[in-house]
Amino acid sequence: MIITSLQNQKIKNLVKLLEKSRERSNQGLFAVEGIQENRMALENKFEAELFFLQQDIFQNQINLPAVETLFVSQQVFQKIAYRSTTEGVIGVYKPKTFSLTDIQNQKNALLVILESVEKPGNLGAVLRSADAAGADAVIVCDARSDFFNPNVIRSSVGTIFTQTIVATSKESIVQFCEEYGIQILPTYLGENSQNLYDCDLTQSTALVFGTESQGLSDFWLQHNHGVKIPMAGQVDSLNVSNAVAVALFEAVRQRSL
Repeated sequence: MIITSLQNQKIKNLVKLLEKSRERSNQGLFAVEGIQENRMALENKFEAELFFLQQDIFQNQINLPAVETLFVSQQVFQKIAYRSTTEGVIGVYKPKTFSLTDIQNQKNALLVILESVEKPGNLGAVLRSADAAGADAVIVCDARSDFFNPNVIRSSVGTIFTQTIVATSKESIVQFCEEYGIQILPTYLGENSQNLYDCDLTQSTALVFGTESQGLSDFWLQHNHGVKIPMAGQVDSLNVSNAVAVALFEAVRQRSL
């Protein structure tokens, strides 16, 4: 049987999961488009509940688990898929949740801390950089973005499934870092901020980033001096995802010497 109507209840519910954070939260489910993204979700042990396939597009590029699978027409798939290159598959999964206890035994930890991240695309790009640099976790405080927003999944190119991503309070992060001897380095453009390239990033380190619009709250500067990325041009800041990439790969460079 092939579903040909957008009024099908399962299709209507899928659309809700794709469009509404409240539905994802209430149902404890989220949707994933694309071959690579679904492959990474499955390889990283996310539990699948349901798949929607468009047989003319999906060519069995990945092995799907034995869960409910529904086939849809091309017309329906074009309406429910965000991208034209979604490759004929949308999966529905249960989320995983992590806490600080999941990273408490990391040796020489490299952590990314994001304060009040708002844009799903930025969060996804940060996760992509964290994966590439081998960071141990991405920790979000005062979260304003749904981790399983389709735009996060899309911009992370599936690396949201490879990362330990934790939502917690600023106070809990500081307590955790102090307990496990992790230096906190807030990225901040101030008179007393230290050049990033002069910082010792070979030890356990938590790099803290704020939003482009407001930067970091004063809370973080109470706990350590700020660090800054040297800027040679006329602007004095980078997009947060670019700043994360620069800082992480400076840590990678130092640790490889």
